[in-house]
Amino acid sequence: MRTRAGVLRDAGKDWEVIELELDAPEAEEVLVRWVASGLCHSDEHLRHGDLVPRFPVVGGHEGAGIVEEVGPGVTRLKPGDHIVCSFLPACGHCRWCSTGQQNLCDLGAGILEGSMPDGTFRMHAEGQDFGQMCMLGTFSQYAVVSQASAVKIADDIPLEVACLVGCGVPTGWGSAVYAAETTPGDTIVVYGIGGIGVNAVQGARHAGATNVIAVDPLANKREMAEQFGATHSVGSAEEAMGLAQELTSGVGADKALVTVDVVDTPVVSSAFDTIRKGGRVVLVGLADPGKVTVQLSGAVMTLFQKEVIGRLFGGGNPHYEIPKLLDLYRAGTLKLDELITQRYALDEINQGYQDLLDGRNLRGVIVHEH
Repeated sequence: MRTRAGVLRDAGKDWEVIELELDAPEAEEVLVRWVASGLCHSDEHLRHGDLVPRFPVVGGHEGAGIVEEVGPGVTRLKPGDHIVCSFLPACGHCRWCSTGQQNLCDLGAGILEGSMPDGTFRMHAEGQDFGQMCMLGTFSQYAVVSQASAVKIADDIPLEVACLVGCGVPTGWGSAVYAAETTPGDTIVVYGIGGIGVNAVQGARHAGATNVIAVDPLANKREMAEQFGATHSVGSAEEAMGLAQELTSGVGADKALVTVDVVDTPVVSSAFDTIRKGGRVVLVGLADPGKVTVQLSGAVMTLFQKEVIGRLFGGGNPHYEIPKLLDLYRAGTLKLDELITQRYALDEINQGYQDLLDGRNLRGVIVHEH
């Protein structure tokens, strides 16, 4: 079958919308009609060279849709099921899945290669195989994905909203609730208020933090953070450090979450200096893997017993976390509708990402036309 999709041919190129040939699902795979896809900054990292996939690639890894067809051996899903896809597949039986660490599943090793788990491709054009970002390719009207990547959800959840829990929401939420281990009374600092940072704010407040300090140079992002639960907001790391000292009588913040779009040495150092003795810095944002972005005093780390950790998907388990977050949304304790700043057609993908880079959007969503 044919499908229209947003693709990148190389780093530094704009997104193109082209027509691709899509193969039928093979063993343990499903054909999905995507309804909506979040415009996450991780796809833009491909364009800027911060992450290097196998090109050409169909973008998009935050998607929700409906199963149209299933291949042989599919046990988790059937045609008509509504799904959200996790950008991290979970096989359910590798060392990591079997010990409650689905976010580290061995299948995730191939997410930048863009192939199916068996190493082959389902999308083709101009005599080339096109990879699928995180084995998904949600910037396409249709895609074939592994059942290991698909999570069934309730039919009454709006898919335009549900797509957000495939990446940004659980990553931010989990970074505060699981990775930082926020407890009632904590003072938490969140550096960078985008689609991940604002959900770190939500997670910290839900876990009982007394003070949640949002740090972002853009006034509209700081305002948004306060709407999602931040008790304070400042425009710089220096202000955050001073405020954390003031709020804790000189002790310092309990935890700091680095959720900026591109992590660098200064923001990591600022977070490290802002936490108290025995405090923790959680690194969530990304940068070029070839760059060293953590340069800290080992003596201070030892003498003050400070921790710096990294977490993928917030440390959560996708097949558990995605339905749970949607349950919280239905209960009215998790804001999702308010995350969507603007909706775009697929042909407006470059404008959507420009709006993200210009700081206009908390989260843009592509709504597919079929």
